[in-house]
Amino acid sequence: MSERPSRPTSYWDYIRVEELLALQSGIAAHDGELTDDEVRFIVVHQIDELWFKVVLRELATARNLFARNPVPEDALAGAVQSLKRVTLCFELAAQHFRLMETMRTQDYLLFRDKLNPASGFQSAQMREIEILLGLPDGDRIPLGNEASYLEALKGHDGQPSPALARVQRRIADGPTLKAAVDAWLHRTPIDGSTPNAPDDAAVVARFVERYLAGHEQLYQRALQYSVAVQALTPTDEERLRARYRGQLQGARRHLDAEDVPAGQRDFVRRLRAAILFVDSNRTLPLLSWPGQIIDGLIECEQAMLAFRQRHARMVERVIGRRVGTGGSDGVAYLDQTALKYRVFTEIWAARTLLLPPDLCPPVADRSYYGLQRG
Repeated sequence: MSERPSRPTSYWDYIRVEELLALQSGIAAHDGELTDDEVRFIVVHQIDELWFKVVLRELATARNLFARNPVPEDALAGAVQSLKRVTLCFELAAQHFRLMETMRTQDYLLFRDKLNPASGFQSAQMREIEILLGLPDGDRIPLGNEASYLEALKGHDGQPSPALARVQRRIADGPTLKAAVDAWLHRTPIDGSTPNAPDDAAVVARFVERYLAGHEQLYQRALQYSVAVQALTPTDEERLRARYRGQLQGARRHLDAEDVPAGQRDFVRRLRAAILFVDSNRTLPLLSWPGQIIDGLIECEQAMLAFRQRHARMVERVIGRRVGTGGSDGVAYLDQTALKYRVFTEIWAARTLLLPPDLCPPVADRSYYGLQRG
């Protein structure tokens, strides 16, 4: 039990209001030396960092849950709430850009030189979020000439900084949320079979083949409909057939995990099948919460991507396509991160492969998933 304070607590002491309000001066002695625009600029970025702090706590809570084996089913609702809070934090942070856009270009240029060579790229907490989520280092886009994004977190004299130390601690704090969630999804019972069952590989392969058979039916259905309702020339029809055929072949390559190294294929093949199994049968009680976790991860990452895109548009509106203060490509760099920085790629890819309910393979034993409890 926590101890009661030795004296009555005031709002300003608990929230540390006076200390908080003394932090908007930038590199000046006090904020009275700054323009309203510069104070607004500092406040918005400080608020973003506070939202990032909340995001990191929620992601760590979810990660710690999924790192358990087995994951308690009664704790999944809490994980869904954590992911929803992450989504809300990024949505709220994105709204702050409306306030930034009230600043005219020339007003920003009055104090922009003070920032050189600082950059939002040096936000240690944003790098922590990417690391905790599980963004691969190989997918990172260089800010400038740094050999590693860690170089940008060093002091200007090349010495370690608090930002670098923070990020290094996060790197050492494994596993990532993606690794933990992938391991949990990989253990999903598929048609009642778990990874440690002796015939699991055969059960999963059978489910995949039945799922691909559904794709074949979907391909034929879509093709017949397109040909029937559109006056297609033979050339157009063949082009359409080739397009659907390519999608069918792509589905097989994806479910066979042909795009990953051979040593990882067994794991990834089962993971991808499990995601489709959960998403296709989420009305079954045992798969309802896992289905919501999948939705939560998509919503969370979508909100983060939308935040990046909104940031890029705000920057372009205020300063155009100038070189960034930290030497980056500015808006071009921000746009690249919004396009490329995807973490839960297996879940995103499953959206292309999901079938309508009537073409999904029936579950072998529905009672296993909680519909018929004796």
